[in-house]
Formats: sequence, structure tokens, C-alpha cells
Amino acid sequence: MQILYNIAAILVVVLIIPVFMVRSVREKGFVERIRQSLGFFPAHTLDRVEKKHCIWVHAASVGEIVATSPLIREFRKEFPKTPILVSVVTTSGYEMANRIIKDADSIIYFPLDLPFLAGHVLRRIHPRVFLPVETELWPNFLKTARQLHIPVMMVNGRISDRSVKQYRHLHSLLRDMIGTVTRFAMQSQIDADYIMRLGAPPELVTVTGNTKFDQTYTDVSPDEKQKIIEEMGLQENDGIFLAGSTHRGEEEFVLHAFRAVREKHPHARLVIAPRELLRTQEVLHLCRRAGFTVTTRTALQSHASQGEDIVILDTIGELGRVYSVGDVVYVGGSLIPHGGHNILEPAAHGKAILVGHYMFNFKDTHALFRNRDACITVRNEKELVREVVRLFDDPEHRHRMEAETLAIVAENKGASRKSAVILREMLDAYESCPENRQRARATQKIDNFQTYFIELVHSKQVDGICLHIIMAILYVFSKIYAQLVNLKLAGYRIGLFKHRKLSCYVISLGNVTVGGTGKTPTAQRLASDIRDMGYRVVILNRGYRAKWHGKIGIVSDGHRLHMSSAQAGDEAFMLAKHLPEVPVLIGAERAVTGQYAIDHFGAEVAILDDGYQHWQLERDMDILLVDAVNVFGNGYILPRGTLREPISHISRADVCLMTKVDQAAEGSCEYIRETVHKYNAQAQIVESIHQPRCFIPLADWYADIAGDGIDIGRMKGRKIMAVSAIGNPASFEQTLSDLGAVILESLRYPDHHDYNMQEMVDILHQAEAMGAEAIVITEKDAVKIPAEVIHAGYDIPVYVICVEVNFQQGEREFRTLLQQRLAERLGPRSCRQKE
Repeated sequence: MQILYNIAAILVVVLIIPVFMVRSVREKGFVERIRQSLGFFPAHTLDRVEKKHCIWVHAASVGEIVATSPLIREFRKEFPKTPILVSVVTTSGYEMANRIIKDADSIIYFPLDLPFLAGHVLRRIHPRVFLPVETELWPNFLKTARQLHIPVMMVNGRISDRSVKQYRHLHSLLRDMIGTVTRFAMQSQIDADYIMRLGAPPELVTVTGNTKFDQTYTDVSPDEKQKIIEEMGLQENDGIFLAGSTHRGEEEFVLHAFRAVREKHPHARLVIAPRELLRTQEVLHLCRRAGFTVTTRTALQSHASQGEDIVILDTIGELGRVYSVGDVVYVGGSLIPHGGHNILEPAAHGKAILVGHYMFNFKDTHALFRNRDACITVRNEKELVREVVRLFDDPEHRHRMEAETLAIVAENKGASRKSAVILREMLDAYESCPENRQRARATQKIDNFQTYFIELVHSKQVDGICLHIIMAILYVFSKIYAQLVNLKLAGYRIGLFKHRKLSCYVISLGNVTVGGTGKTPTAQRLASDIRDMGYRVVILNRGYRAKWHGKIGIVSDGHRLHMSSAQAGDEAFMLAKHLPEVPVLIGAERAVTGQYAIDHFGAEVAILDDGYQHWQLERDMDILLVDAVNVFGNGYILPRGTLREPISHISRADVCLMTKVDQAAEGSCEYIRETVHKYNAQAQIVESIHQPRCFIPLADWYADIAGDGIDIGRMKGRKIMAVSAIGNPASFEQTLSDLGAVILESLRYPDHHDYNMQEMVDILHQAEAMGAEAIVITEKDAVKIPAEVIHAGYDIPVYVICVEVNFQQGEREFRTLLQQRLAERLGPRSCRQKE
């Protein structure tokens, strides 16, 4: 069922792309909604919550945000030092949340529940707890929460009749989702019964009441109420009839009732708030056709009222406060089989409320008010007209209803406080359990988009119609992507796009596949060799995942570090740490950072780290790295495979450097040679290995006091846990196995993953529980370990394996070629003597 759900989700997104394009043009804020829904959040949006053990509350739209507002207020009181994140689905919900929720540390759009997209965002934020409001259950998101051991608590839970019927057809999927939720805080006993019928264990279900009773954002003082009346031009009236959240087919009933009221109360006024703002023009036309004068709320913001009979509320998030001006209120969606809307917003103002008989989405709330004569239920247009006129004609009856409404609201406050208390109890119990504290998991791989994607596209067999469909879709997009790459490269070749040229010698170092080929240690070795040849060399890195934003970032000036690993990104920081006398700069435009290096550091040679596809800058030598363990991926272009560009583009390379040849399968190196010669007979081919040099305790590595470290032979026979967040973790694990280490567990995180304190504590606890004698990480991981862990002095040691690149077959020819090219351009130099 999960696979079918994922296929359907992918197909739906693909098919509605044209709709997204139209809405992006028509709707303000829709582009930002789509960007965030795809996981692209603006800079600094997540700074206050990412990896900060936050409380994540998710509400779909305006109605759920109204229910969320008092919850956030109580959570802030209960957890004053814990960051709070709020997510929404709709643009209107996002605007409403930013307007009424002031205690949240960040407000974002919820990611699409596509395979691994939701999981990617969840892993990035890694909250302390996830709280869906009402019925916001998403299969992929909840599956990842379970894998990460993140507790889930449903708050202000509500299950409608329609939802119960729909969920019956998704039994297996629903069972998995329900099984993920740790506690259920439901609005009513009816909702509690429904969720238990769907599979929730009774001992986990609690009735807290409806948090909308606790809302305060709609509180309106007499002065504020008068201001709303004046702004909407409603000063002179014999009473105000307000119809909120109306749907198509209901406005005609409302207009007939209003006409009947006007016969006895000629100065009565009507306010209509359509549920869908896109229907504003339609409702305007209906009002004019009925013979009434009409205007809109937004129109009144630019010109004065002419005493129109009707005002249409065409703004987002105002209805809750505008209800305060109504004398008689009809809540829509209830005279048609939609299921109604929540009556608590007008109830909070003590209004006389009417609804239709289709209130099945709010059975419990409706019954509460109806049974105490605080709400009138009508079955058709005739009854609506009769009851609206009666309420206008009988103020005493109306006032009795208003008083009873306020009494009900006062009696039912406190659901938000109950929810906060339950959350505290749940977290205390959950986090005190040792099994739940081990979020690192006792699995060999930590699932993430990157590992799943690589495994999926590398599959030798594609079984099942669903996977065949996925592969076919990916293949089509691969063809499109390949053509776009070819067109862009052709544009540079014919001069349509301009190359930039630097006065120094430029060497690009890169690959044609995604994932780890060993670019960073190779760049380190190459820069060291060129420095020792007597040339002033700099490294230009793009600064992937760097928190520093700007055109030119100086990670190192060759003498000291100017950035932390978080500011510079892990790769740039690691290069700067290991290369004295070699400046390291970051920036997206290598021509800009390169020119800066020439002007300020006298750079003679610039190495473009991961620059094979950086066609904007002319280069004097292209060095292409090919991973001998994972040869050219699976031969397909992204997204069907892992190739960044067609294999034929090997033709641009001056040198092809095969990496990790000592771990290659039989025949792999020969296949690479044949492929390179097929497309580029002139390219020089060099082989290299990643040679482990030593193990260094993490604290010593960080403080640069390691010396020669611990001999690699000392790890033979020791039980270890391998932890990595690199492009090719299998190669790292193979190296440890080759050294004789006994790997009890391998934890693989997404490439460039930033570890947080809680993750490291959990990893250390897990390693201790399984009897590991040490934890081993890579240097790329070491730069991302929190300082608190480095200096905490845990019982289990953490070692960093230091690896260097050693050139093998073809080294002499490559060194000769490099020296000749540099000498021709810059003149010969005296080589340094290596210590």
C-alpha cells in the first residue's frame, strides 16, 4: 500500500505541474509555497530550530492555525527554552500563522509527502517531537518519524464521518500511521471513539476538548469593534447579518433571508465572507443581480463607503475578528453536504448562530450548542429565512442565545493547557526510556534520500509495475536533463555564454557522477604537490552547505583560519586545516574568488575544487576523477542515474585520475581505461589509492596536537562502530575492514550531514550498549562534530581516520606533464625538499 501511495503521489505532482505554473502567476506567495514544499527554505528560516531539539506543530490551513494559536501559547509556558516550529500547507494558513502566532521561532510550509522529500526535511530539522493538529497524518513523514524515534502526538484530534469511511479503504496504510502516534489528544468523546475504531489503543487516547475555545486572537474590544464597523462602512444600520465561510449555492439562500429582513429593517446590512476568495467576483455578481448595492473589504481600503447594502469580506484571516460586528451569524458549508465549519469563532464573541443541518464534520461541537439552545439548525432556505427574521424581530431571544453561547465557551476553556500537560508527561516518559533515547538506531543504514536514490537507480533488476513506472518517468527526465546540459555546453562553445579568464594557471578537479570520488583529499594532495614545486597555489571551493553567504569568503589566508566548519562548509574547512601556506576561498563565482586570490595573495595557480562542470571559467587543465569502486554510476544521467553529464564529455579531460583502485572489482580499471580511450584517446590516465595513515583521537585532531597519531595496525581485531556522512560510505567501511577492525555497526548519514549534540549522545550510548571499543569517523565528519562532544570526555573513544591520496601507475607521467605545463606558463621553479 505504501508503494502504491508513493507512486500515486509522484504521478499527481507530475500531472499538476501545469496547475502549479498557473497558480504561481495568479496567486501571490504561491511560488514561495512551492519552493518550501520542495524543501528549499530561505536562508536563516530554520536557524533557530534546525537540530535544536524543537517542538514541531503542523497545522494545514486557517482553521487549524486558529486551533494551534492557544496551543503554542501554552507550549511556550511549559517549555520556555525549547524552540517551536509551526508548519502549514496553504498560503492563507501561512499568512494567518504569521499574523496570530507570535511565540513560534519559525513558520514554514510543510514539505510534500513524496518519498524521502518529507524524510529529508524531517532529518534536517530533527525535532524533539512532532504534533499534527486535527487529522494531519502523512504516511512518508510519519514513517520517517518512526525510523528516527521521534515521538508523535496528535493534538486537538478530530475525525469526521467522511474520514472514517475513507480510511476504511486504506486500512494497511492507516494502521501504520496510527501505529506511529504515541498519544492522541482528541476534541471530543465522539472523536476518541472514532480514532479507537480506526486502531488507536484506548490507553493512548485522551479527550482534552477543543483548543479553539481557548483562542484569544479574536478578542475584540469595544473600540476595536467600532473601528471595524467604520472601516467597513457599516455605521448606520438596523442590525448586521453576517454569513461566514459560505459555499456555492448558499449565497442565494442568504440573499433571500436578507431581503426578508430588509422588509422590516430597511437599514439592516449584510456581510458575506465566501470560503474561497477566488469566488469574490461570482458573489459580487449574485448580489447585484439580486438588486443590492455591494462593495468589498479591499475596495473600501482605497475609497470611502457609499452606504452599500452588502460588504463582501475578501481578505484572509479577518473573519474571526469581523464576526464581532454581526448581530445574527450564519456559518456556511452547512446547507449543502460539505459538513459545515467551526462555529467556535462566532461563539467566542457571544453571537446568535444559525447553521444548516449538514454539520457532520463538527458533530460534537454542534450538538453541544444545539442542545443548550445556543445554536439554531435549519434544514432549507425557507427555514433559514424564517429564523433569521425571527432573530432580528426578537432581540430578547437573541440576547438569551448570546448569553448561553458565552457560558458554553467559558465552561469549555482549558484544552490547550491539558494538551501541554499531556505533552510534558509523554516526553518525560518517552525520553526516560533507554531504548527511545537511542535515536541513532540499531540498523546498519540510516535511510535517507541519497542512499535510497543510489540504491534504486543502481538496481540490477526492477521488479513490479510500480518501479517500472518510476524508472520510466526518471528516464524521460534524464533525457530532458541531458539535452539541457548539451545545450548549455554548446552555448559556451559558440560564444552564446561568455567564459571568464584569469591571469593565473587554472586547474579544474571534478567528476561526471554525483557522490564521493575523493575530490577533497585529491585536491589536498594536488595543492600540496604544486606548493612544493615552488608555485603560489590557492584552492577555490564553492562552499557547499556553508552558512556564510557572500561573493568572496576567505576560509584561510594560508597562515590562519578565518572561518569555522559551519561557516565554510566541511570540505573547504578540511582543506584549509591541512594546507598551510595555501589560501582557501569559497564562493559560487570562481572567477570572482580567483581574481581576489590573484590580487591579494599573488596566486599563480588556482585549483577549482569540484569544477569540472563550472564552465563559466576557462581552465588550463581539466582533471577528471573516476571512482574505480562505482564506475560511472549506472550509465544514466540524473535523475535516472548518477551521471551529472553524458559519459562522452570525458572528451574535455586532460587527465583521468582513477581513485580507490585498490578496492576496485576485477576488470573495473580496464573498463575505465577502455571507456576513456573511446572518447578521449589523448587523456593521460593515472591511478590512485586512498592510503590510511593513522588514527587520531577526536580532541587531538581538533586541536592539531596529534603528531603521528595511532598506528593503523592498532585497530586490528578491535570492535568498532563506523559513523559517516560522506558520498561513498562503503569505501570508508571497506578500508576499516581491510585494516582488520571488527565493525559491529555502520551508521550512514546523508552526505554533508551536520551532527547535533543529541545525535552524538545517542550514537555514544548505542556504541556503549553494543559493546563497541571505539567509534571511528572520517575527517569530513570530524569537522561537523559539536564542540561539546569533543571535550566531554566520554568513556568510548572517538577516532578520526586520516587518509592521504597516493598516486600509483602513471604518477611519473602526470607529475612531468604538470611540471611542464606550469613551467611553460609561469616559468620553472626550484622544488622544495619534503621533510
